[in-house]
Amino acid sequence: MDTTQSQCPPLGFSGNYYHVSDAGCVRQSSFFQGKPVLSQGVGYSVILGFGAFFAVFTSFLVWLEKRYVGSRHTSEWFNTAGRNIKTGLIASVVVSQWTWAATILQSSNVAWEYGVSGPFWYASGATIQVLLFGVMAIEIKRKAPHAHTVCEIVKARWGTAAHMVFLAFCFLTNIIVTAMLLLGGSAVVNALTGVNIYAASFLIPVGVILYTLAGGLKATFLASYIHSVIVHIVLVIFVYLVYTASSELGSPSVIYNHLVEVASKSRTCEEPVSHGGQSCGPVSGNYKGSYLTMLSSGGLIFGIINIVGNFGTVFVDNGYWVSAIAARPSSTHKGYLLGGLVWFAVPFSLATSLGLGALALDLPITESEASHGLVPPATAIALMGKGGSVLLLTMLFMAVTSAGSSELIAVSSLCTYDIYRTYINPEASGKEILRVSRGVVLTFGCFMGMLAVILNKAGVSLGWMYLAMGVLIGSAVLPIAFMLLWKKANACGAILGATGGCVLGVITWLSVARIEYGRVNLDTTGRNAPMLAGNLVSILTGGSVHAICSILWPQNYDWHTTKQITLVEKEKSEQPEEEFNEEKLMVAKAWIIKWGVGFTVLIVILWPLLSLPAGVFSKGYFTFWAVIAIAWGTIGSAVIIGLPLVESWATIRSIFLAMFTNDKLMEKVEEMNLKLHTIMLAIPEAEKIYLLEKEKAKKTKASE
Repeated sequence: MDTTQSQCPPLGFSGNYYHVSDAGCVRQSSFFQGKPVLSQGVGYSVILGFGAFFAVFTSFLVWLEKRYVGSRHTSEWFNTAGRNIKTGLIASVVVSQWTWAATILQSSNVAWEYGVSGPFWYASGATIQVLLFGVMAIEIKRKAPHAHTVCEIVKARWGTAAHMVFLAFCFLTNIIVTAMLLLGGSAVVNALTGVNIYAASFLIPVGVILYTLAGGLKATFLASYIHSVIVHIVLVIFVYLVYTASSELGSPSVIYNHLVEVASKSRTCEEPVSHGGQSCGPVSGNYKGSYLTMLSSGGLIFGIINIVGNFGTVFVDNGYWVSAIAARPSSTHKGYLLGGLVWFAVPFSLATSLGLGALALDLPITESEASHGLVPPATAIALMGKGGSVLLLTMLFMAVTSAGSSELIAVSSLCTYDIYRTYINPEASGKEILRVSRGVVLTFGCFMGMLAVILNKAGVSLGWMYLAMGVLIGSAVLPIAFMLLWKKANACGAILGATGGCVLGVITWLSVARIEYGRVNLDTTGRNAPMLAGNLVSILTGGSVHAICSILWPQNYDWHTTKQITLVEKEKSEQPEEEFNEEKLMVAKAWIIKWGVGFTVLIVILWPLLSLPAGVFSKGYFTFWAVIAIAWGTIGSAVIIGLPLVESWATIRSIFLAMFTNDKLMEKVEEMNLKLHTIMLAIPEAEKIYLLEKEKAKKTKASE
């Protein structure tokens, strides 16, 4: 920064980002100015160090469970984690796999663009899908209890042609999600540490590959929990820093005053400023140009695009189906509802802090920097210096690797069960399935790095990819939902709806870009109007075509073929038979419909409608808004950290006891208990009662 900047007039909170030039006091052209804050050594340490740590630590946890709890590491266990995961861990996994690089980076970008409406529409527009997916999770338990992937269910119901179509959509979804993870992760690592962006793209997946290879789905669940703990601790630190502890901001009232001041000016960021002036002016499309309003056309358009796109990346991402399959039936619906509500805090609380913080500090962030996800690191650096950048980098690495491991397992299970077991070797043994699963994890992990390099070379940004995903995969959402929810849904309608909707969505998207802006490129196709049109046409065409075909030629399906999907390795389930009781599952379905739909209406309709009369927020109203963000982030973090520990406390305690006692003796005791249990099962009920009464009489006589 120019040493003569002291000659510039004092500009309050934004003074550090101005300097003297021939034109007078002008705004710094870029926050990062191409100079990393941290050394490359720090970047490589985070990427390789954390990767190695989680590879070793999660593998150790899986080994402990195998040794002291008795888990069998079969192919079924590798891909479904025993189908016995409890509520807290399922919720933690949902939060972890739904916390992408985009969750941390893109949510703050839309806060920087639209003000308070950006974080809200990001959070609400991507929460409702998880809440509603709880219905699908219960339906899997009812109608396809032994399925391994969503495409297995498609084939069992609709046959080979539909299976191939939806397999392609699932793979496309996994590729898009993976691309966003690595685009955001590599961009931030490069900006903060100077690590080569292509090297970062290849190295970030390394640790994920290692622990996923070692422990399969259960290892990813354990790693996801640890990642969630770290993400939420850093989240709480940033939220409290911005709203209570920072000397530059430190309270909702200070942030409010700064946001009002920033929006009151009409100059652009590149123009020279005079005494007391600010650089960035009113927001186009916002009521009175204010950052402090929900009356934002840009925010609303983003919200619609966000809702459509994220239905695709939940309902068409096999990772969510795998998590539902792995859940205990009595925990499934609760896990998804809790996970959705806790996840809401990540983009809402974080972007309301770091995104609005960037505006309140009037940081000189360029549009290119913002679209590549650099708003949060800019705020973190401005408030905490190098410490802030390390925290943000750690948080981002947790998000990228955790969601990345989910994508690895999702692709692995698709390749293993829907390609290898279905078309190549239908009689595959458990060992063969396990070998193929691990081979796919390794192969797709390497592909992740190459994909990120290609996209970075092409100039594709995180923001562009995030907005485009609904155009490409939105058409498959309603057909997949109809598959489990509607007995009339037929195969031809599903195929026509999914493929036709995708084609029409892409045509609309490119056509609107051409008509509105005169050319088709990454810039014009990434703008709101083309994205909105393409997203809506894709999802609505897919659903309407399938619905019309199914009404005209109903299938009237009875689910018998989906219930015939078999396990590769049959073994005694740890789940009681009552877990699969139809009456209990119907009660669970009614519960998740009531609460899932209820919260959806609350956060997508009632909340924004109730905030509209406020117009431009008053200081008191904004303070109330900030308090909600702080409280939601704090409570959500406490729940997602504490609940899995409480639910698993008995297992944790037994492992520790076994570790510090004679574990061989414990094994003998368990073996004797198993034999006794087997003997008791073989004895008729009447004789069992007789023996119990005889034992009771002996104890009574002895006590006398």
